[in-house]
Amino acid sequence: MGIDLPLLWAIIILFGVFMYVVMDGFDLGVGILFPFFGAKDDRDVMMNTVAPVWDGNETWLVLGGAGLMAAFPLAYAVILEAFMLPLIFMLLGLVFRGVAFEFRFKASDQTRHWWDKAFILGSACAAFFQGVTLGAFIDGIHVVNRSYAGGVLDWLTPFTVFTGFGVIVVYALLGCTWLIFKTEGPLQTRMLLVARPLTVLMLFVIGVISLWTPLIHPEIAERWFSMPNIFYFAPVPVLVLLATVMLWRVLGRQPEAGPFLLTLALVFLGYTGMGISIWPNVIPPDISIWDAAAPPQSQGFALVGALLIIPLILMYTAWSYYVFRGKVRVGDGYH
Repeated sequence: MGIDLPLLWAIIILFGVFMYVVMDGFDLGVGILFPFFGAKDDRDVMMNTVAPVWDGNETWLVLGGAGLMAAFPLAYAVILEAFMLPLIFMLLGLVFRGVAFEFRFKASDQTRHWWDKAFILGSACAAFFQGVTLGAFIDGIHVVNRSYAGGVLDWLTPFTVFTGFGVIVVYALLGCTWLIFKTEGPLQTRMLLVARPLTVLMLFVIGVISLWTPLIHPEIAERWFSMPNIFYFAPVPVLVLLATVMLWRVLGRQPEAGPFLLTLALVFLGYTGMGISIWPNVIPPDISIWDAAAPPQSQGFALVGALLIIPLILMYTAWSYYVFRGKVRVGDGYH
């Protein structure tokens, strides 16, 4: 029995995308929280918690895109054409944020506010359009004869706008709990206060999307509530509620890493729910990973490189977080 290369590549891409959501999500969240903390020292500390690692976090986005092109070229072509505008807006947001990282620390007191605004706008824009793209992907893509047959603005619907704002909320909570983990004193105390309403908002977002998705997509409702799929899906909402209750309780103590780890658990459960909703389609609603797969020779050749590079990325990432471990204080950081 041979290796199911499309399945293996789907696992690799899903892993890469999840790593990006987790690792770039919290540093985008730091930018989203910037408007609520106006003091220069607070903003310096907030940015310095992510300055040493933010660019490495985006490696996973490159891996996911390159893996999709190598393993599922049909999906790569269709998805990029269908979501060209939101992906361009997302990348522009990432560019603004990246430039802000480099120039804010070198700016004078008179011009620093421009780079703060670029950091805020870039972070919010990237997060929003990632959510819009996610919502449009769940909505499905109109494909005829293996080509995109929809319109330029098919991605823009009330559902996708809501998922865009939903991702902003998720990233804000990730950033908030990251800062609880990496800061101390008054800044950490204020983050603890902000985390509670963000937790409620995140639960609200998850609940609305969980109700909205099956209502507008009968095929997803069928997948959720048919046998035996309901047994695979049923634990997800229960675990979401359990993780939320645990997060709420932990925030009432003097926590460190606990809130961040529980928020990661919530993100993983939401990601799992989405995966159950569309699996095994790489182009929803009906083109599977096997239908869109590259020839086995191409997938096998690319797999050799992926199996070499992924452990290196993981080792580098682990080492960078180890080197920059510990609390960040005023005066520490990136210059």
